[in-house]
Amino acid sequence: MTALSLMLRKPLRPIGRGGSDLGAWPVVAGLVVIAVVFGSLNDRFLSAENLTNLSLQMAATGTISLGIIMVVLLGEIDLSAGSVSGLAAVIMTILSVNHGWPPILAIATALAGAALIGLLHGWMFTRLGMPSFVVTLAGLIGWQGLMLYLLGSGGTINLPFDGFVAKLSDSWLPAPVAWLTAVLIVAVSATSALVNRRLRAAAGLPVTSVLRMAVRFGGLAIALAAVVLVLTADRGVPLLLVIFAALVVALDLILQHTVFGRHMYAVGGNAEAARRAGINVTRIRVIAFAAGSALAAAGGILAASRLAAVNQSSGSSDTLLMAIAAAVIGGTSLFGGRGRAYAALLGILVIQAITNGMLLLNVNSSVRYMVTAAVLAVAVAVDSLARRGQPR
Repeated sequence: MTALSLMLRKPLRPIGRGGSDLGAWPVVAGLVVIAVVFGSLNDRFLSAENLTNLSLQMAATGTISLGIIMVVLLGEIDLSAGSVSGLAAVIMTILSVNHGWPPILAIATALAGAALIGLLHGWMFTRLGMPSFVVTLAGLIGWQGLMLYLLGSGGTINLPFDGFVAKLSDSWLPAPVAWLTAVLIVAVSATSALVNRRLRAAAGLPVTSVLRMAVRFGGLAIALAAVVLVLTADRGVPLLLVIFAALVVALDLILQHTVFGRHMYAVGGNAEAARRAGINVTRIRVIAFAAGSALAAAGGILAASRLAAVNQSSGSSDTLLMAIAAAVIGGTSLFGGRGRAYAALLGILVIQAITNGMLLLNVNSSVRYMVTAAVLAVAVAVDSLARRGQPR
């Protein structure tokens, strides 16, 4: 079997000195610590109402973080994600509110426009040889300027509260549908893992033990059951959270079980080796930038839905920084070649949980920023140490 076929069957996972990858367990342990600390300091933190609000808060930024992951997996960075998310939300709102377009068509147009922006960034990076930092930094400034120009002197456009977009953040799954969704998530994840295990076994590659898989998906089932129980005790499972979770699952399946996903990991791990193996590195990079911008646009639309408006601060403030921090804290390596879509879910949950807990305790915003910075610095330090310890 050739080296290329082995690489395409499963992305290589970096290992530490001990030869094992802890995966998401450190992040999960951190979430447990956060829950215990803030739950003991404020009894409202673990209440059904607060956890429902937390799930609503994380959906938009988490979706933008998915777009960040697409680019970071290549070892690059996208600083324009926040501006693109705001611009897409403004385009969608102008088309649907000011010009009377059907909401679905307006959303599709905004997503397509964001994808074209990503294609432009990818072309400038691959064809002109411009650093991704510079390309997307210019995009951050330029697309924000375009957004402000489209908003005009008014600066704010409200969405109809009874409209399709605003209803996205004010819709809740009935309990039976929520339970069915949880079962489907476990079933799809387990089926995907079993199919992958069978293919690896047929190819003579190492496979995960059945016991370990049973423990993993048993834990997933318990976690989802707990989420459904808690959220249905309040208003129910928010549709916004379901959309975000569906995007996470879909992107993870693409990255883990398609040729494109294998190519993404290969290019991020070693672009020159991937090129010599016959992978079209330029095409992979351009597609990644386009997909990243489209996901950022989706996050901007979800944010507009929750606010029921777009304004001059859409996609700005700390949106970009929180999205990048979520990706890194969740386990995506800034050096490229390592990470999963679930990093966005875990990372944004950590950030929003810390922010939410400190808000309940009336902690000053300056302290919140410093704490978030410390968590991000620790995550990057752990990644750097793990990468230093892995064999070349």
